[in-house]
Amino acid sequence: MTLFRKLGLWAAVALAVTAGSASAQSALNDILSNGVLKVGTTGDWNPMSVRDPATNTFVGYDIDIMTKLAEDLGVALEFVPTDWKTLVSGVVAGNYHITGSASISPARLKAAGYSDSYIAVETLPFTTEDKLANFNGWDSINAAGVKVSTELGTTFEKSVKDWFPGAEIVVVEAPARGYQEVLSGRADVFVTSNIEGATLISKFPNVRQIPVDEARAPTPIAMLMPQADQVWINYVNSWIELQKAQGFFDLTAEKWGLLMP
Repeated sequence: MTLFRKLGLWAAVALAVTAGSASAQSALNDILSNGVLKVGTTGDWNPMSVRDPATNTFVGYDIDIMTKLAEDLGVALEFVPTDWKTLVSGVVAGNYHITGSASISPARLKAAGYSDSYIAVETLPFTTEDKLANFNGWDSINAAGVKVSTELGTTFEKSVKDWFPGAEIVVVEAPARGYQEVLSGRADVFVTSNIEGATLISKFPNVRQIPVDEARAPTPIAMLMPQADQVWINYVNSWIELQKAQGFFDLTAEKWGLLMP
């Protein structure tokens, strides 16, 4: 092999290594270099993330968690509004470095990574007071003439379609919510987490939980992250472990009326 051919080969190898290093750069490097942590949040999961339309600001459990994460990173915090149907694609596309709380599901795992879990939820059915006598358990919902509302892109959408094939499924798209369809009388039942359900009952006196033998789909909750970015995932997981040990997650859960698993 001539000297020029050797030099050409080494140059090609060096170029490939450089390109590979650039493409593999962690979100952590981007956050520290630019001084901003970008967080995708829906703003429609009370009390996890709630957007105030008047000020376009967010409050909630997730907001407190991400504020602390940005503080410990020593960077500014930017919330990027998203919705449930684009939550995964947004983190995959790099629109944000991480999301607020999301249930862990096989479908999402195909495209995105997750942090370690720090809280868990269960699913319960709800209706309004005037319709409560029509239902007694999960099976009573799966009947002709019953309208079950749900939101496009959420894990609840798949659940209600699987659980209630005999009912009519009403799918709404954000910013509309499934519970709003029930409150307006356009649907009879919605399902949501025990966390949001308790919040809705306290906010809307007309909302009632349908009696069931047990909740369904106990699900760990975590933050969505870029699937291949193990450096960033490792950092966040270590941070979660540290904050658990120091009591931050317990104190934040207590503040927002949440029970830790």
